[in-house]
Amino acid sequence: MADSTELRARNTIHAGGEWLEAVSGATREILDPADATPFAVVAEGDEKDADLAVEAARRAFDGGEGAWPRTPVAERAALLRRVADLLVRDRERLGLLESRDAGKTVEEGRVDVDCVADAFRYFADLVAAEAPGRVVDAGSPDIHSVVVYEPVGVCALITPWNYPLLQASWKIAPALAAGNTFVIKPSEITPLTTVALIELLVEAGLPAGVANIVTGPGHTVGARLAEHPDVDLVSFTGGLASGTKVARAAAPTVKKVALELGGKNPNVVFADACATEEGFDTAVDQALNAAFIHSGQVCSAGARLIIEDSVRDRFVAELARRAERIRLGRGTEAGVECGPLVSEQQRARVEAYVASALAEGAVLCTGGKRPEPSPERPATGYFYEPTVLDQCHRHMKVVREEVFGPVLTVETFRTEAEAVALANDTEYGLAGAVWTADAGRARRVAGLLRHGTVWINDFHPYLPQAEWGGFGKSGVGRELGPAGLAEYRETKHVYQNLAPKPVRWFAG
Repeated sequence: MADSTELRARNTIHAGGEWLEAVSGATREILDPADATPFAVVAEGDEKDADLAVEAARRAFDGGEGAWPRTPVAERAALLRRVADLLVRDRERLGLLESRDAGKTVEEGRVDVDCVADAFRYFADLVAAEAPGRVVDAGSPDIHSVVVYEPVGVCALITPWNYPLLQASWKIAPALAAGNTFVIKPSEITPLTTVALIELLVEAGLPAGVANIVTGPGHTVGARLAEHPDVDLVSFTGGLASGTKVARAAAPTVKKVALELGGKNPNVVFADACATEEGFDTAVDQALNAAFIHSGQVCSAGARLIIEDSVRDRFVAELARRAERIRLGRGTEAGVECGPLVSEQQRARVEAYVASALAEGAVLCTGGKRPEPSPERPATGYFYEPTVLDQCHRHMKVVREEVFGPVLTVETFRTEAEAVALANDTEYGLAGAVWTADAGRARRVAGLLRHGTVWINDFHPYLPQAEWGGFGKSGVGRELGPAGLAEYRETKHVYQNLAPKPVRWFAG
């Protein structure tokens, strides 16, 4: 999968250890969002391809003593570590492919590969270090009672277009560590690095049928995986509307469901965080990073700046000045800081939100339009300027709904209670941040925020060891950390009576 010529010549559906074309023979062109030109072709699977992949995963799970669930934990962990080593080996190739596929900068792509390798190593270490079971005291020396962990079974993994490789790893690594088999459906817009990851799993020695991929759209492949009676768990990351469809499709078979559905994340800045020049510069810089990394196409993006009124004017003016200087362009070009949006459809969505905000009274500080074309920024690319909208309020559509683009809204507060109320006034609850020099206030406000992750004086870092999830409509279930591994397991209570005796409940 080194270049577009090779991609055009290869099948991208993998089921039962074989690379296949779609049953229908259909294909899809993958566009480079920097210039809207096709640079790869993948198989366009449908329900029939999903059925074949699930059948292969089911065989690999149910295949007797040699099947993946019964592979010793040490061997499963060793395979995950081999995959991590292969990711490090292919870092440049995968980083470039992620950049061309998703539009992000190459440096962002490289960082993603590093994080993916870390995730595989983390789950390898976690599962290898675990005790074989938890002993439960039954109150008798004649009873041996233990709770053991079992893999769920066949897992359907459905991933988004913004972080295709990273999000795939958050699901694949714990699923394999726990002993499951899986079928993954990447976004039809950005499938290429997920296909590459499956290749690395095969190279690392994963048995046939354990890892399967079907490239194709959500309304066919994703829908079929969610409802399939032989799928035991479905893990979905994406938008709220699609997530609710996944939950409904999974309900009749009562399969386990994990949903990560995005957020509308507050970045709360108190005046005391800006009391020094260093503090002010740091808070502004982090607000830029929070809103505009990967052109704001991040579920945890700090798209809502909630700032104390006394520092609002200076802060917003500097924020707008620096946003204007962000260098937009093709992610593979040196010096580019922000790439295009992933598609024309996504750019049109962002434009509609900005138009609605202006109609509702927001003040445009910077951005709000497509940039002028340049050699590094072709006119055909899906570029949109980083946008700062001041004088926003909680009733605006742009404040309440997830834009998923380079748009930052500004709200103000005067009291701590008002800041907390604004930050929590959202249907979502994925992430948020609080900036303050007051340690007591930091802990107090963080404790009151109804969000799955709260950063204090920082934004965007995550740790593989920590759980990632949310409140409200941000979804259910957890990824990363021990809880992320637990999502892919069932528990079994094994109760052994070492000295069985008659009970004599009934005469006889």
